[in-house]
Amino acid sequence: MTTSVTTQTANGVGASPRRPDGTVKVRGEFAYSSDLWHEDMLWGATLRSPHPYARITAIDIGEALAVPGVYAVLTHEDVPGVNRYGLEHADQPVLASDVVRYQGEPVALVAADHPETARRAMKRIAVSYEELSPVTDSEAAVAGEGPSLHEGGNVVRHVKIRRGPQDVTADVVVSGVYEVGMQDQAFLGPESGLAVPDGEGGVDLYVATQWLHVDQQQIVAALGLPVEKVRLTLAGVGGAFGGREDLSMQVHACLLALHTGKPVKMVYNREESFYGHVHRHPAKMYYEHGATRDGRLVYVRTRLYLDGGAYASSTGAVVANAATLGVGPYAVDSISVDCWGVYTNNPPCGAMRGFGAVQAAFGYESQMDKLAAACGLDPVDLRIRNAMSEGDCMPTGQVVDSAAPVAELLERVRAMPMPPERPFDLRHLPGGVSNTTHGEGVVRGVGYAVGIKNVCFSEGFDDYSTARVRLQLVGGEPSATVQTAACEVGQGLVTVLQQIVRTELGVDRVTVLPMDTSIGNGGSTSASRQTYVTGGAVQAACAAVRARLLARFGRKARLVGGKLVAADGQVLAGLVDVLGDDVHDETVEWRHRPTYPVDPETGQGNAHVQYAFAAHRAVVDVDTELGLVKVVALDCAQDVGKAVNPQAVLGQIQGGSAQGLGLAVMEEIQTADGRIRNPSFTDYLIPTVLDMPPMRIDVLERPDPHAPYGLRGVGEPPTISSTPAIVAAIRAATGLALTRVPVRPEHLTGT
Repeated sequence: MTTSVTTQTANGVGASPRRPDGTVKVRGEFAYSSDLWHEDMLWGATLRSPHPYARITAIDIGEALAVPGVYAVLTHEDVPGVNRYGLEHADQPVLASDVVRYQGEPVALVAADHPETARRAMKRIAVSYEELSPVTDSEAAVAGEGPSLHEGGNVVRHVKIRRGPQDVTADVVVSGVYEVGMQDQAFLGPESGLAVPDGEGGVDLYVATQWLHVDQQQIVAALGLPVEKVRLTLAGVGGAFGGREDLSMQVHACLLALHTGKPVKMVYNREESFYGHVHRHPAKMYYEHGATRDGRLVYVRTRLYLDGGAYASSTGAVVANAATLGVGPYAVDSISVDCWGVYTNNPPCGAMRGFGAVQAAFGYESQMDKLAAACGLDPVDLRIRNAMSEGDCMPTGQVVDSAAPVAELLERVRAMPMPPERPFDLRHLPGGVSNTTHGEGVVRGVGYAVGIKNVCFSEGFDDYSTARVRLQLVGGEPSATVQTAACEVGQGLVTVLQQIVRTELGVDRVTVLPMDTSIGNGGSTSASRQTYVTGGAVQAACAAVRARLLARFGRKARLVGGKLVAADGQVLAGLVDVLGDDVHDETVEWRHRPTYPVDPETGQGNAHVQYAFAAHRAVVDVDTELGLVKVVALDCAQDVGKAVNPQAVLGQIQGGSAQGLGLAVMEEIQTADGRIRNPSFTDYLIPTVLDMPPMRIDVLERPDPHAPYGLRGVGEPPTISSTPAIVAAIRAATGLALTRVPVRPEHLTGT
């Protein structure tokens, strides 16, 4: 058998075929989870705590039950299994029993025959609270100030990294304190799903999620059911970005369905969505960089505090990423990193695109600009002088054993043509469309940044995906079907899996079955891992199918262009003839190379599978009188190893850059004493098409020999370097320090 294959179709790996869901989404005909429907369906609603921290002293559901049309009102007493769930630690109640730890925590559930009836009944549930003083400062929580919100204290995890000599000094030293606000994933499809009881004590859940099997594990524990009694199917997902890794309405809908014996649908409105999912961890970061006079890094020392909110979610992993990537893509011998993730009574935080690396990048890239100024060097030249390359070591001591073209990425974005000088058109000025300026106070700035991100799960996590590939004749034509539980959340995974099968088996007709839990775990659609891991599983399953096909012709046969070909080039048979009535079906569980936990004292260890890099150049116009910013250009160079789908790669880079722009200048969940002040798209602003500038994108393909097709994860790196590049450009325009994101008008005007 040989793994040397060619594709007979133009739509294999390296092409950009049309997405099967693209047309219906553009036309508004795609069925999302909020569109689910079932005859005789009930509607579920959730009563949430109005307090960030309080003791529950009484719950009275009598008036709610008396509302006509209400079928059930449930509290923690109705949870039949374990009233706890969580991604890394089962520390979060399904329904609060004695204490609420954040504003919006679920306390009770209602099922009724109409959504408005459910909401009216929900308001009649009487809950008595004894308010407590909330813990809201992450740094103070690490210091032990305030009450312990969970057994064991308020530190979820502390990662400590020490590498190289620790007593070194430097000619030039710069330090800074940097803050990152709480960003929301802001997916447009709110949390929603439909639970359907099977009449035999089990339930089928159709839901928008990122990880079917982990949802299933948490649901069965809460319901007290065996795993075969709870079946999950992926419904249409309207965006995710990390916010659907944790449970939201999954257990609640199943509880109501099993209690009433009827299908139950739950759909959050936008305000409830802000309370109902995790967000990006806010961060406070202390950095000190030491360098020689000619700008070579001698040491980096940093302390990072990440606010995990009321429950752990994936805080432990986010802390590990922030720590291990906290120095950036630079070669430096002396490193000291301490990173804490803590419990507070702020909204829970967990996974969001960039996952710890975003926060750290704003800190270390701000420092690199400050260091360049102190050394009298161009900011790009300073970065290139210290850029990591293949063979260098990470702060953890792990050798980067594939391409790390950090210097080349920086050189490429610097060499891109600059946007034209500002035309005198009010529409191109910050605030100009409102006729508030004619450009009197507008100045232009240019900034650069580069970032690093790990790909796939880390620190010894058993990261794998399961794929089943079936090859047979359908209507006389060779056809393949693919089954996985890997979630398509809008990133184009279905298309990529089709491309891989076309390449490996040389068939045009490839069908990807709906994702559900009837097959083994596909892992989470996060950590930029699905093309790598599920793509690797599908490639391996195709190889197993191909091996069975070729077995009868001996080891020298190859599959080329839909034909079986001998080593001397002789065509042995056509694929149609070989298949006949046979069905070739193979299921493979595929893993990448192993990773290992870092040492608890030194932080040393091979923690990550792969590293990916991106660089941005931002050009901004700033109205210094109004405090308004317009991003004129946001150009990017990124190494993707292999562009499996070039058009999708460009889309990921553009989308990730847009979220980085949002964090830089507008996106923040604002809290006061643990309460969210802006839970709506009226007050939580996200970039629109008018905010997003033209992008020049340079895609490098430097293969990783350890990865399928040499690919690298694509989705997260552009989110990491775009934010600090934009802020660097604003600094260049204004001369202001700007140590916090998002940058708001008052930061620019001093008001």
